[in-house]
Amino acid sequence: MRYLLGEMIPTFFLGVVVFVFILLTFQALRLTEFVLVHGIKVSVVAQMMAYLSTSFLPVLFPMSLLFTILMTYGRLSADSEIIALKAAGLGMVHIIAPAFVLSLLIALLSAQTAFHIAPWGNRQFELLVTKHGSMKPGVALKEGTFSEGFFDLVVYANRIDSKRGLLEQVFIYDESDSKSPLTVIAREGRLVLNPDNPGHEAQLQLSDGDIHRTSDAGRHTKIHFATYTINLQNPVTEAFRDKSPPSFSLEELQAQLRDTAIDPILRRRLVTEFHKRLAISSACILFALIGVGLGTTTNRRAAKSGGMVLSVGLIVTYWILYVTAENMAKQGKLPPGLAMWIPNVLFMIASVFSLRRAWS
Repeated sequence: MRYLLGEMIPTFFLGVVVFVFILLTFQALRLTEFVLVHGIKVSVVAQMMAYLSTSFLPVLFPMSLLFTILMTYGRLSADSEIIALKAAGLGMVHIIAPAFVLSLLIALLSAQTAFHIAPWGNRQFELLVTKHGSMKPGVALKEGTFSEGFFDLVVYANRIDSKRGLLEQVFIYDESDSKSPLTVIAREGRLVLNPDNPGHEAQLQLSDGDIHRTSDAGRHTKIHFATYTINLQNPVTEAFRDKSPPSFSLEELQAQLRDTAIDPILRRRLVTEFHKRLAISSACILFALIGVGLGTTTNRRAAKSGGMVLSVGLIVTYWILYVTAENMAKQGKLPPGLAMWIPNVLFMIASVFSLRRAWS
């Protein structure tokens, strides 16, 4: 057992690093945009990456464990060490035991991470994005797109330079006064932040444009201007963003679910969140058993090279089932407690068949 654990533990940490890199690669475009387009400091983006990595951990652990088991037992099979172990009098129980023990430890670690560490990382990421998004309001604007909720305005611009706060061919619609909505069209604009209250107070300095106003009586007024300044105010504070379900710890989830007055849709989302964290943690044990079964029966020539490919294939299959079940639970098509365990039940059946093949 000590020999096999010594083989698996370093490979497990290698797997965590590899899968963190892979998952961050999917976020690379979004994170790069913060630096190149919106001028966010590289150090801040590094913080975002660290918090994202922390929030990924509950998912990374079973993925890395499957990779570890397949690689380790595949190598043992390819080098005929499995046959040697059996010849020495060790049965399949002894061969499986190290993988099972490691999977239990990783499952406990994954559960602890899922209910405490990952929610903290996800929350810190949310706050960081909110904070720096509000410090640079231009981040909320997209070229060629009508952006709603920008200081309670609808804003469109053909071209945006977020670093300098410049906008070209600007269209603004303001219906704060529902009886007399205001439309402003300008050749260009500049967003100037209040340094004493960044993100919550700013000025939009427009030049060479027209103001259109329509009253209740249907009267239309048009005013041409050379320069026009709109004072923008947003009373939002850094604490305004409510926690999303992935940011709730175990204690917070339980407290929310004890509230009898909670919205039924939110309750369903919270119950789904609770069960999916338990399911993904317990998947560590299933992945380990499947990994042992496949690793000891894989073609010897392909065992060393096929471990990564096989692990990715199984992970993608599980993930498709997992996401489908989660969507069905959130939409109310299946009870959350049933939906989130369907992938685990299917993989448990697969693990039984793979172990039976290895046992025979």
